[in-house]
Amino acid sequence: MYGNGVVEALEEKVTGLLGKEAAAFFPTGTMAQQVALRCWAGRTGNPTVALHALAHPEVHERNAFSQVSGLRPVRVTSGPKLPTADEVRDFEEPFGALMLELPLRDAGFVLPSWEELTEVVAAARERDAVVHFDGARLWESTLHFGRPLDEIADLADSVYVSFYKSLDGFGGAALAGPKTLVDEAKTWRHRYGGQIFQQFPTVLSALAGLERELPRLPGYVAHARVVADALREGFAAAGVPWMRVHPEVPHTNEFQVWLPYDPDVLAEAAVRHAEETGTLLFADAWDPKGPGLAVTEVYVRAAGLEWTADDVKTAVAGFVSRLTEEAGKA
Repeated sequence: MYGNGVVEALEEKVTGLLGKEAAAFFPTGTMAQQVALRCWAGRTGNPTVALHALAHPEVHERNAFSQVSGLRPVRVTSGPKLPTADEVRDFEEPFGALMLELPLRDAGFVLPSWEELTEVVAAARERDAVVHFDGARLWESTLHFGRPLDEIADLADSVYVSFYKSLDGFGGAALAGPKTLVDEAKTWRHRYGGQIFQQFPTVLSALAGLERELPRLPGYVAHARVVADALREGFAAAGVPWMRVHPEVPHTNEFQVWLPYDPDVLAEAAVRHAEETGTLLFADAWDPKGPGLAVTEVYVRAAGLEWTADDVKTAVAGFVSRLTEEAGKA
């Protein structure tokens, strides 16, 4: 109750996994990151947070940094990848913290190379800035980096992780970092309304996810690459004039698929394919990216491991047959 008992057990578990001094459970990542960065702003004396234009707080949080927490976000870059060391080093104004989303979801769940990441962190430190990782999906980044979680987290001064995006928890997040920062963060957690009376159902689901799903994530990532190749081959065999899997080799177990059709046509074909065959190839929404162009996200988890490359290609053929019919109606 109020953060003791099983909540403390989860915090200790995350502390060990990420190799940090301490961790605090939060009901949401939005709250965790605002608290972390306002605590860092108090230490650096600079409320400016440098981040990517596609970072989650910029796209999905209704300007919470500036509207709620007195922070001033500035965009280091808007390109379809993480900021480079030169972009960080040459940014035209001071900043107190650099926030890196690993992986960068809205750019296609992309990650830098390990060498690029270490160089970016070093560039921020040259500017006397702290480094915070938005690690909502950091759990599945180990295969790409070829490093364990604690070695990745060691690059940052603080790290946020999610318990539901990859681990299938009910919700919740954790902030890990120096004990002095985490102690202050717990005070702000209370002020932000995050000191919830009973948190054990969510926390138990997070612990279950760490035990059950975390060891499976490298397998999901490896199989996502099989699925990506099969999608590419399946659409080529079905005669679709153009498609793209992005990244070409997925960095995590999630990636984007781009197709040259209107979103409504794609969505209708996906639903018809599911209803008529019992196979749901594309479960997420299709977002417009220009006239006659749309993108969706594909994720590979436990159920996806059952799909062989041939299964994927067969599903693609069925999807494209319905897509052709729907496109003819449009």
